[in-house]
Amino acid sequence: MAVRKVVAPLLLLTGLVWAAGYGVKRIPIKYVRTEGVFQYLSKDEIKTALEPLVMISFFDADMQAIHQAVSKLTWVDTVSVKRVWPDAIDIKIREKKPYVRWGVQSLVSARGEIITPKNIEQFSNLPILQGPEQQQLKTLEIMKGVNTALADQSMKMAEFTINDRWAWKIKLTTGLEILLGRNEQLKKLQRFLKTLEVLGPEQVDKIAIVDLRYPNGYAVSWKPDAEEIDWKKVANPQHEIDG
Repeated sequence: MAVRKVVAPLLLLTGLVWAAGYGVKRIPIKYVRTEGVFQYLSKDEIKTALEPLVMISFFDADMQAIHQAVSKLTWVDTVSVKRVWPDAIDIKIREKKPYVRWGVQSLVSARGEIITPKNIEQFSNLPILQGPEQQQLKTLEIMKGVNTALADQSMKMAEFTINDRWAWKIKLTTGLEILLGRNEQLKKLQRFLKTLEVLGPEQVDKIAIVDLRYPNGYAVSWKPDAEEIDWKKVANPQHEIDG
């Protein structure tokens, strides 16, 4: 009899522990909190991605699956997921930031990641970058260097193109096109930019195309209504110009 009196309470205690453990395991997720500054990522996109993964109990939720689902969203750069006792999941998201347009339908972030949004029209103010396939990062780094050189002359780039032969072409927001070829592009660009002080802004505005694919100078195509420059008047001993 003594043994039975001891065993019965033990069985009852085991049953209570099991029931308590089962009850804790079945606690539903009440809160899914997202943290981040979003300009392009919508809360509806996040909700749609998360809904099938969080409509379960707190302990059954798969943090890795949640992380992967959010990471796949177009505008998500980085994401961290944390379970917070007793009934919440915290998600921190950093959004991708577009730097330039890449071709017709895509964008490139400052880190060279391709972004293909549903609506490209809202990014029409960004410069256009075009380059060889799978070379967006290298092309972007070159563009940044060119931008720095142009900024020193208060020039703003609208388009930058590198073709499959790695020849460069720049189009400014003023419409001026600069052809740079495949060799010593930055050196030739710097040489041209130095001559701008001699030409002056009024004369530069008359130029439609500058061809820098020459070893010691450059050729100029004028806008239809522009008068050609008298190169003798702007000659500078330090800057030889082949017009």
